[in-house]
Amino acid sequence: MRILVVGGSGLIGAHVVEVLRERGHATTSVARTAQQGVDSLLDVGSASTDDLRSLLAGHDGVVYATRTDEQRPLPKPIYPQFRHENVDPVVRLFTAARAEGLTRGVIMGSYYTYFDRLHPQWRLGERHTYIRCRLEQASEGRAAAGPGLPVAVLELPFVFGRVGDRLPNWAGPLDRWARSRTPLVAPTGGSAVASARSVAEVAADALEQASGADIPVADENLTWHDMLARIAEAVGRRRRVGRLPSGAARTALRLGGASQALGRKESGINPTYLADLLLAELFIEPTTGRALDAALRETFPSGVDAPGTPS
Repeated sequence: MRILVVGGSGLIGAHVVEVLRERGHATTSVARTAQQGVDSLLDVGSASTDDLRSLLAGHDGVVYATRTDEQRPLPKPIYPQFRHENVDPVVRLFTAARAEGLTRGVIMGSYYTYFDRLHPQWRLGERHTYIRCRLEQASEGRAAAGPGLPVAVLELPFVFGRVGDRLPNWAGPLDRWARSRTPLVAPTGGSAVASARSVAEVAADALEQASGADIPVADENLTWHDMLARIAEAVGRRRRVGRLPSGAARTALRLGGASQALGRKESGINPTYLADLLLAELFIEPTTGRALDAALRETFPSGVDAPGTPS
């Protein structure tokens, strides 16, 4: 196959390119800025359908592997901006892919869409703009692709790993916290986790099978306590992780929501309801059978400065 990877310079996209090439497939890596390993430059977020058709010509499939920072606060209302970044580019991409006769696609999505199916009573799309846009991204992207172009949506949890200096965007603060003398505390609850390599292998499987399924991806399930303890161990600072009372976590997040409201701002994940997610066990039946240890050590190496910390 010949596969176009949009966001090929990112952590997940770069792993997808690597895995596909290992399996003998040809790839074209696309990104907004020139970086090592990028074959073509294009801002897919603003590209027209015609621009995308030119890019997609001659390919069998396409992977959409770009993402938005769901936590950054923006002036109200944020829905138009989040839709512009998350939904509209996918609709144009798969409209173009359908016109060019592609036969398979993958969207790197979020495990929040999995939990929205599992727990509709949580009203995740109603309460969180980011999750609403992820749901629309999947449904409208597939509608644009049509029945002849199956699109798999990989529902991703916390993803660990490294490609060069590319790390998960949340890794830096956790790394600095684990290396600092500040007490480590964690609330109840936890999350599924996966390595970027595992995600890439599941994506390659979906492309080879021309799958159109929703695919939750997980290597392991970790409580927040266990995750912090393993990060601290990885950086060489074995430390006790204390318990943060649930009431304190709820109060802090509600205060954050009130502060945003006073500033007439919002974030993609609404802090007023974030505690309901943070204190839950957002676990997924592991899909890979792979331990996270290697990816965790890549993300949080021992004996080096934290990401973004001057030497």
